[in-house]
Amino acid sequence: MKPLKERLTSLGLRHTSDTLDDLIATATKRRWGPTELLEAIADQESQDKARRSVERRLAHSRLGALTPMASFDWGWPKRIDRAAVDSALQLDFIARPANVVLVAPQGLGKTMIAQNIAYNAVQAGHSVLFTTASQLLLDLGCQDSARALDRRLKHYCSQAGLLVIDEIGYLSYDARSADLLFQVVSRRYEKKPIVLTTNLPFSEWPSIFPNAACAVALIDRVIHHASIISIEGDSYRRRVAEESRAERKAKKS
Repeated sequence: MKPLKERLTSLGLRHTSDTLDDLIATATKRRWGPTELLEAIADQESQDKARRSVERRLAHSRLGALTPMASFDWGWPKRIDRAAVDSALQLDFIARPANVVLVAPQGLGKTMIAQNIAYNAVQAGHSVLFTTASQLLLDLGCQDSARALDRRLKHYCSQAGLLVIDEIGYLSYDARSADLLFQVVSRRYEKKPIVLTTNLPFSEWPSIFPNAACAVALIDRVIHHASIISIEGDSYRRRVAEESRAERKAKKS
């Protein structure tokens, strides 16, 4: 007969197998009966399953490292609707479903906020996909057949409960790229939420897709039911860089 740890693993009780010696020691010390022991095993396995589920969703989200919102300097932007940001971080928009659009110049924390929204969604049990506009459109644009394209569109439109598209507006795209983004937005429209970040107001979005007939329709679907959060001010990263330069100069003098 196989050792107990191997049998527990084969039954899917991996956490119990890994912590078996400690579990037996605890059960002996506390004089647990059969019901108490089984309850402890069930509780620990449930907690471990939830932890591994979060880890899988985080890995699939492509979120990467993020700075927590506790580090956000709310006093730096000249204008920011903190209540709207807090509402987005609490995921109030997901159930409706609605979009969240963060509009701000470079260096004011819109990507940081979007990443924290995505992280909170993962923790809440949602499947999340975080990507930049350029990565998304490059991926869709390089598909070599209609079937392959449809498969990738399903990846972005059906499989991800929350899609986060970062950095719209930093590059210009051709009409085909605009059509691809329009398909993503249209397929998710009123079905599944999107979080977008952009450095340009919507009045300037036609410059991102200068030859696209669908630009107006794209904007219309993005902003319908959307919470649009505008952040105004000077680049925080630029301030940090200037402070670092000043410190280096002070040390040299």
